[in-house]
Amino acid sequence: MAKILVVDDEKLIVKGIRFSLEQDGMEVDCAYDGEEAIALAKQKEYDVVLLDVMLPKFDGFEVCQTIREFSEMPIIMLTAKGTDMDKILGLEYGADDYITKPFNILEVKARIKAIMRRNSKKERRGRTQEPEPKMLVSGDLKLDVDSRRVFINGKEINLTAKEFDLLELLVRNPNKVYSREKLLSMVWGNKASESGDVRTVDVHVRRLREKIEPNPSDPIYVFTKWGVGYYYREK
Repeated sequence: MAKILVVDDEKLIVKGIRFSLEQDGMEVDCAYDGEEAIALAKQKEYDVVLLDVMLPKFDGFEVCQTIREFSEMPIIMLTAKGTDMDKILGLEYGADDYITKPFNILEVKARIKAIMRRNSKKERRGRTQEPEPKMLVSGDLKLDVDSRRVFINGKEINLTAKEFDLLELLVRNPNKVYSREKLLSMVWGNKASESGDVRTVDVHVRRLREKIEPNPSDPIYVFTKWGVGYYYREK
C-alpha cells in the first residue's frame, strides 16, 4: 500500500485529495502546517509527499529543504498558477516535481503513480542487473553511490537527491552529451511532452555547478554542448 503525505492548510482541499487517493487504495496522512509536516516525515518514510508552498509556521520551501536533510522521499510541490519562481525555488530546494493550482485530481494521481512506477523499476533493476560500481572516481571527484555522498579533493559536497542523481548519471557516462529532454526523462522520469518544462534541468545543472565547480561560469566537470545539452568531461 502506497503511503502518501498531503500537506496543505486548506482543509477542504486536503479532504478531497485524501478521499480520492484512498479510493485508489493508498494510505494517506495529512498535515496542515509546516511544523506538523516535518514531524510526520521524520516518523515515517512516505512514497510521495504532496507539499503546498503557502503554509503556516514553515512554508513549503522550508519543509522541503528540511526533509532533504534526512530523506530522499519524493516531493511534489503544489504551486500557485503562473508563479514560475515558486516552481524554480521548489526544484532548487530539492523537490522532484510540481503541480500548479488549481489542479485536476486525476493529474495528481497520475503524477503520484508515475513516481511510484519509476521507484519500483529502479528496485527491480537493482535486483536483476549486475551490480554497478559502489564508488565512482574521476580525477579529484569521488561519488560514494551507497551513501550518496560526493567528495572533491577529499572535501564532502552536500547535494540534493536530484543533484546527486544528475551528477551520477553524467559521471557514469563520461563525454556522452545528453539533451535536456533526455535528462528530464532519465533523472526525473518525466517525458518532456508530459511536464513541458525542461528548465527543471537547467536549474539543477546551475545549482550543481555552484556546488562542485571552482568557477561555475568556467566549469571543469559538467559542460554545456551548445544547442544540444550537457555532459561530464572525464578527467
